Order: sequence, then structure tokens, then C-alpha cells
Amino acid sequence: MTTHPLFVQIHTLTSYPGALLNRDDVGFAKRLPFGGSTRTRISSQCLKRHWRTFDGDGSLASLRDEMGPVSLAVRSRHSFERYVLEPLLSEGVDADAARAATEAIMVAVLGESAKAKKAKEDAKSDDSTAKGKKKKPDQDAAPSMMTGQITVLGKPELDYFLKQARDLAKSAGSADAIAKEAKDRFKDKEWAKNLEGLRRAAGLDGALFGRMVTSDKLARSDAAVHVAHAFTVHSEYSEPDYFSAVDDLLQGGDDPQLGSGHIGTVELTSGLYYGYVVLDVAQLVSNIEGCPVRDWAKADRKLTADVAATLVRLVSRVSPGAKKGSTAPYSCAHLTLVEAGSAQPRTLANAFLKPVDGRPDLIANAYDALVSYVTETDEVFGEANRRALAAIGPKERLAKLAQPSTIDAVAKFAAGAIVEHR
Repeated sequence: MTTHPLFVQIHTLTSYPGALLNRDDVGFAKRLPFGGSTRTRISSQCLKRHWRTFDGDGSLASLRDEMGPVSLAVRSRHSFERYVLEPLLSEGVDADAARAATEAIMVAVLGESAKAKKAKEDAKSDDSTAKGKKKKPDQDAAPSMMTGQITVLGKPELDYFLKQARDLAKSAGSADAIAKEAKDRFKDKEWAKNLEGLRRAAGLDGALFGRMVTSDKLARSDAAVHVAHAFTVHSEYSEPDYFSAVDDLLQGGDDPQLGSGHIGTVELTSGLYYGYVVLDVAQLVSNIEGCPVRDWAKADRKLTADVAATLVRLVSRVSPGAKKGSTAPYSCAHLTLVEAGSAQPRTLANAFLKPVDGRPDLIANAYDALVSYVTETDEVFGEANRRALAAIGPKERLAKLAQPSTIDAVAKFAAGAIVEHR
């Protein structure tokens, strides 16, 4: 069996009319200069969140393996409080011991920040100064177990942390003894190996999109799915939308302006967006199955194949969008092109380096630009990828790329490329 790499690439063209899909810090549509003109943009973070959190048919959360539903990651600053501390308290563990055990786990996993160290030193200083004095009411308030930044933790990891905290609280007893025992216990390399050996530890979406971490204990999940910022294949199309909110209780007066409770403007855009996603199959199999990347071809790839098929459907059918209530920004892709091969992935964004003319037919012109670019790059570099595509509109223009089919057929092609790769 070969150990050659395999990449599955997903290219899409999706049209959205009258929407505000992704806003910047002042409420305007995000933009990107490209090819000498400004394009409207959708950030990769926005796209990934919508695919990750989609809960309809064909969601990531609906995937199953031989053990049942596959769990997703928990993204929060409150994870240790919710999944470690609160269960300990509900089990009847002493509150001080439960907090000490939870804190010990947090330090072992994430390290102790300079801010946390200073807070402890300040607390000790306050305790020393307050000896013999009456405590103020807020001195009895329990400190928060909230982390300094959002952590991305899988259910297997959280379950493991709870078990370790439970054992620590049970064996050590008091809060002071817990802190002392934790230093010795978590220095043991076996503990770190057990954490590293958890299967699908970071959750399915952690296995796909990776996670930003400041701890080497959690740094093993490199992103296996690479997502580009989507952008319009033409120059930006935008329009300010003037609106007013009517105050119902001020209707009927002599002055018609009294009926207005608010007046404002919001930016609306429309456009045909190019989207690009790459699946590094070796890394994805490694993240999902827990095997070394070099051994990916020997591992079970069924779930990875199911993930690939699911992503094809999500990328082509799930829309991002702010202001959903007033713009209903729901569209399916006009074109979904999937490629599979061992060559380094390459974006097709440069097919639209020159902005596509919207006249007389924007979709037809975009298809022509795409086919022309792919044909030329194939001639120069050699055609190395197998392809499948689904399209609507003048799809006869795409015949040089592949025979147009259905999105389900394209999703099965992506899955088959992974399972059958030799």
C-alpha cells in the first residue's frame, strides 16, 4: 500500500443577492483587494463556524462511527468550570478540594499565566494583611475557573480531566495537599502519554480545523482542513440601505415624522463568491484515528471518507450570513468542483485575478474564466488530479473539466478517493 499523500480540494462558486454575509468591526462588509480591484470577502473563520455549528440534515454532529455519534469540541472559557468543577460538586466533593483539583488540572494542561501567579501572590498578601480582621463580604466569593482565552477541548479530554481531578481530590483530601500532590503527579510522563493517546481527543471539529493553543500538552492537533477566505470574482457590488423603525404608539399625529423611532443605514452587497477548501487527508486520518501521519494509509479511513463527503455537502449548501432576519441569505453553490490527487494543492482563485464582467451573463463568464485557467495550468504543469463537479446554469461550458453530475455524486467521489486510495 502506498504512503503517497492525498489531497481533496473543494472549489465553489456561490451567488448571494442583497446580503451582508460577514461584517467588519464597524459593520461594513469585509473586503479584499485582488487583481487591482476591491472584492467583497467572507472570512474563513466565518465559513468554518457555520459549517461546524450547522445542525440540520447532514451536519458534522450527525456523523457516527462504530461506537456511536461522534462528539464535537467544546469552545469556551468556561469548560473547566462546567465539565470538571460542577460535576465534582454535584458528586459531593468538598468545594475547596474540588476547586483545588480543578485548578491543578488547568495548570497542568494550560500552564499558569503570569496574571494567575500575580493573583495568587496578591491573595496571599491580602490574607496576611487581613489576619485578625473581619472579612469583607466579597472576600468569601469563590474565584472564577474561567480561562484567560477560549479553549478548544474535546469530550474525551474533558472526561479525562474530570477523572483525574476526581482521583486527585479523593486521594489528597485537603486543598493544600491537592496542590502538593498535583505537582508530583502531573510531572509524570505517563500522565502526558495517556492524554496524548486519547482517541479523537480534540473532538471531530478539532480534528478538522485544529485549535490555537498556548500549551504543548494540547498542541498535537494541526489543522487538516484548510479554508481560504471566499471573495467575489468581480469587483464589489454594494448599496447602502436606508431604513426606519416605526414607533407604533406615535402613529396618527399631525407630524408624520413622529412615527419614526429610529432611522439608520446598513450596507448590503451582492456577488458571486469563489470558495476554496483543502483536505490534507493524511493529517485528517491521523487526527481522527490517532495514528502517526506517516501511517495514515494503514489506518481505518471510513470515518475520514464520511467527513469528506459531509464537508462537500456543507460547503456547497450551508450559507454564512449576518442579518439573516432581514436578508435571508440562503444560497446553494452554482458550481462545486472536487479534485483528488497527490500533487500540492493549488487554488483556482487566479482564474479571477482579472475581475469577471457581469455582462451579459456573470455565471457564464465566470465558468469560462475558470475553464480557461484550469486548461492552461493543466497544459503547463500536467493534469495530476481526478475531478468531479456539480453545476447549475450553462454547465455545458464546463465539459472540459468533468461531466457535470449531482452534489451527492460529487460527495461520493470525495469519499471514494479516500477509501480507495492505494
